[in-house]
Amino acid sequence: MLPDLALVCRRAAALGILVLSAGCHVTPAASPAAASALPLKKLRLYETGVGYFERSGNISSSSDSLPVPASHVDDALKTLIVLSDGKARVTGIEFDSVLSGGLGRSLAALPSDADRPLTYRDMLESLRGIEVEVTAGGETWIGQLAEVTDAPPTPLSPPAAPAPAAAADGSSAAGKAVPTEGGPGAPGTQEDLYLTLIQRGGAIRRLRASRVDQVRPVDPTVADRLGAAVGALSGRAAQLRRSLRVLAQSAAPVRLGYIAEAPVWRSTYRLLLDGGRARLQGWALLHNDTDEPWAGVSVELVNGRPDSFLFPLSAPRYARRELAHPDESLSTVPQLADKTPDQLWGDNADGSMSMTGMGFGSGEGRLEGSHVTRTTKMRGETVRVGGSAEESDALSIGNLAEIAQAAGVENGALFTYRLAGGLHLRAHGSALVPFTQQDVEAQRLTWFEGDEERGRSGARLANTTAQTLPSGPIAIYEASGFAGETGLPRLKPRERAFLLFGLDLDVELRTTSQQPEDVTQRIGFESGYLTEHFVRKHRRRYAVKNRGGQERRVYVALDIVKNASVQGFDAVDFDAASQRPLGVLRIAPRSKLEREVTIDEALLHALDVRSLSARALREKSEIAALSAAERATLGAAAKLFEEVEKADRETATERSTIDRLGKDLGRLRDHLEALGDKSGSPAGANPLVVRILALEDELSGAQRRVEQLEAQREARFAAVKGELERLR
Repeated sequence: MLPDLALVCRRAAALGILVLSAGCHVTPAASPAAASALPLKKLRLYETGVGYFERSGNISSSSDSLPVPASHVDDALKTLIVLSDGKARVTGIEFDSVLSGGLGRSLAALPSDADRPLTYRDMLESLRGIEVEVTAGGETWIGQLAEVTDAPPTPLSPPAAPAPAAAADGSSAAGKAVPTEGGPGAPGTQEDLYLTLIQRGGAIRRLRASRVDQVRPVDPTVADRLGAAVGALSGRAAQLRRSLRVLAQSAAPVRLGYIAEAPVWRSTYRLLLDGGRARLQGWALLHNDTDEPWAGVSVELVNGRPDSFLFPLSAPRYARRELAHPDESLSTVPQLADKTPDQLWGDNADGSMSMTGMGFGSGEGRLEGSHVTRTTKMRGETVRVGGSAEESDALSIGNLAEIAQAAGVENGALFTYRLAGGLHLRAHGSALVPFTQQDVEAQRLTWFEGDEERGRSGARLANTTAQTLPSGPIAIYEASGFAGETGLPRLKPRERAFLLFGLDLDVELRTTSQQPEDVTQRIGFESGYLTEHFVRKHRRRYAVKNRGGQERRVYVALDIVKNASVQGFDAVDFDAASQRPLGVLRIAPRSKLEREVTIDEALLHALDVRSLSARALREKSEIAALSAAERATLGAAAKLFEEVEKADRETATERSTIDRLGKDLGRLRDHLEALGDKSGSPAGANPLVVRILALEDELSGAQRRVEQLEAQREARFAAVKGELERLR
């Protein structure tokens, strides 16, 4: 790269840092060393990945208001709020416009393709028609750069020896580089360019670029535009600090707040179980990803998710105008001297604003401390996986969900945890800070999933604090030390969760069950389905062994619906996360326990009427628990269904006849084709033809009878459904 281009790049870096001084009127940009930022006093972090930064102090002629990364300027302009005690009058916020990569390339006459790397030739060609100062071999010429063209390859200096093989890294065996910019060249040579210069006196000079020491635009504006373009194309352009300057008419204290992207704060917990006491510690993980150290900043952690989005504001935007032209061709040479109308029109880059990526979310993952029952859907209702029955809404045995904790109460949309004291955190540093420490309600337990013989160590934790607890990992400690870890789900005040964090080797459970008995209580009809409401009666025996030295609360997850009654447990609980009832047994240390449990749950079967039979309807009509009207309706429907089944049998017989006739016809037609004209008899006298015609008539008759039987079947089936409608 030529020395003057290095200077251009340094200028670009300098122009990328836009430093503005704050005061009562617009002043020229101050140097970074002379400027100072209003101190950061308050920081509020949200779960949606944004933070509220608030600075406060007296505005003076030597203080910058908001030093923010260039990537945050749009957010700051979109959300900036100025607060004062009424004595300060703020007239505006002044800042340097953000130069986009496309605009920078356009202003500097560089290629508009943002994905194309800028080459040495691109930089030189951007100066065509511009007056430049060229230095080569100790001589200097000033003139307009007229053209940049290819030149014959130049031998490397010193001359290369007869060509050794090139190494894989692009160097020869003799250590000489083989440049490849501008296209492939012969070994031992480098590609070169001609610079055509028209000097001030009119002389035309052609120079090889390889002999040129430097090229410098004479007009400083051209150099500034080139440098700004290089700065805008830098991969670090979005990270450079920019400052927004407050225009005020007094030096009264002012508070300036704005929203900007910030790392999501995350929570992690420790739960200490000590006999009947429980203590919860909440820690927050914070990150200062800015270049500014936090010195005594008041930090608030907001447990809420306000909407936030990106919106481009800082960079200038231009509307597209149509290219109008006269009806007649009145082109002039000056207008189209070196451009075509297509070039005047341009490539019509889309100037519309894109809102792709708009949305919001939080870094908070879903952490479940409880087991979750999988569910599926049938006829729009929730059905337990593993069974064909769903909860009945016509029978009422009990509502085990009523024993769940009270619904969580939120005092507002957002919850704020204010850290004690000011936070000191270095730039690009992270910290783990405590945000809550309170006594909570927690009970140690052993959790059994269904018929498993090994239990899981767990705790029943209730949020007895006044604040919502955000989700996060939680480590469990007991008097003996670390007990395990799991995830704490988001808990509102008064909500609770079951946390499972390890294997309990001291408690065993054995379950023996009798075959459940289903007792039908009611039958209905709905949308083509026969609904049978019944009570499923379970008889189970639980045998528990506790080898530990402490009393255990054993929680058994029951695979039953909420509309149920349970007898035999010491207590019944409910897990709101998995929507399952829980049976609770208390067992003394180093002891055994056996318990008989009876469970009645209200269920229903939904049966498609087309899958029924007359026999099934007749059996259901004999159920003693049904009313006389229900039994009579089912009996009448069974008789009508006998007619449907009779039509089905007749249809099957006719279809069998159709199959037989089809096979016979195929065989006779094969015989007729094999005989050809050898029989010598007229077609009407050919016995094969006679039989074929008769079979075709018989086949047509059978097909008509099938159509008639199917129509009769549908009519009889409609009569069955009409009778069952009485069960509504």
